[in-house]
Amino acid sequence: MEVKNIQNGIVIDHIHAGFGLKILEHLDIDKGLGSVALLMNVPSEKYGRKDLIKLENTQSVDINILGLIDHQATVIYIKDGVIAQKTTVDLPKKVTNVIKCKNPRCVTSVEPVPHIFHLVEGSGKYRCEYCDNAVKSFDE
Repeated sequence: MEVKNIQNGIVIDHIHAGFGLKILEHLDIDKGLGSVALLMNVPSEKYGRKDLIKLENTQSVDINILGLIDHQATVIYIKDGVIAQKTTVDLPKKVTNVIKCKNPRCVTSVEPVPHIFHLVEGSGKYRCEYCDNAVKSFDE
């Protein structure tokens, strides 16, 4: 399988195998601008297997979402066929409307308020701003 290099856009590399589709589902990508390539289970010397996403003619992605789903991912910005910037992602300190609170007594279950979660330092868990319910990730 051959996927061409992109001249302008973003490459999201070093995604845990199987997480590429989750990332694509949560990224707010303008689908009319350019091609999107998702490569799954690509051989990787560092991780064994990985996923890879190429976004042609796109210059911004929500790094917070990316860090929440897979904080080992690398974001590579391509300009005129050359790497312009390469960055890693971290767990975001605060996420809004990505994680849903499962506590039936939480105000978010009865009121139209945003689901806001804050990272608990050192644990990788997030706590609901309203009821303090803790979750490990956006999938829980």
